[in-house]
Amino acid sequence: MVAKPVCPGEWDRLLVCTDGSPESQGAVAEALALGRLCGSQVYVLQVLEIIPEFEAVAPDLMVRLEEEIRSQLQALKAEAAKMAVSLTTLVRRSVSVFSAILEEAAEIRPAMIIMGRYGRTGLTRLLMGSVTARVIGHSPVNVLVVPRQAIVAFGRILVASDGSPYSLAAWEEALSMAKKADSVLFAISVAQEEGDLPQAQKIVHQLLAAANREGVPLQGLVPTGQQIGDAIVQAALRNEVDLIILGSHGRTGLTRLLMGSVTERVIGHAPQPVLVVKRGMK
Repeated sequence: MVAKPVCPGEWDRLLVCTDGSPESQGAVAEALALGRLCGSQVYVLQVLEIIPEFEAVAPDLMVRLEEEIRSQLQALKAEAAKMAVSLTTLVRRSVSVFSAILEEAAEIRPAMIIMGRYGRTGLTRLLMGSVTARVIGHSPVNVLVVPRQAIVAFGRILVASDGSPYSLAAWEEALSMAKKADSVLFAISVAQEEGDLPQAQKIVHQLLAAANREGVPLQGLVPTGQQIGDAIVQAALRNEVDLIILGSHGRTGLTRLLMGSVTERVIGHAPQPVLVVKRGMK
């Protein structure tokens, strides 16, 4: 008999963002599934980007677009009702999509923000959509990035660590989730060069000891001689994990304006959902 899935977190409110693209529609579908699993109040937000120059020559178009969006969201609300999920739909107009998302999050105070990897503009950055990148960079709460056609599950979880406060927060989240959901848990620390190997081994040894104290089985991974992001993605594929959990930055701190380059690379290339944990930032 297959055990019934268990909600691995205290996720009473979830905010999912959509722009109507296939990428974001997958994130919405998984948000509804999580809402049903966890009994969450789900908020779905679509931001209608205001382009002043365009609005000046076609003022009626924005009104028609908003009406179309509200109609689509109403259909989504009916779908949620069939799933017994409480759904609130939100439409905002803003010249800055990511700012509108963060403002809404500040009002709702969700346990987590859920987004697609890209939006309508496609590869506006090398690895992910610029709105997703900026929300991750500035969000005060964890952000779950769901690639198109990915399924959010918790049977096999991979958490990456480099010993930084950011990755420690990711580890604590992963350990808690694995304990609640009875997940198979993997921990990876990458040694890019031979000289990094002792530190990576030490990190994994510490995580193994912590997992053992909590009674959670853990498999430690210490790949060497690879770029960190690539090693994490390859380990996730090789071990068929359902979810990757990362901190928002690494030991070097703000290596980019908004987030760590490793986190951005993993999100850009992994086929699995990636949970970015924001605690640990000072």
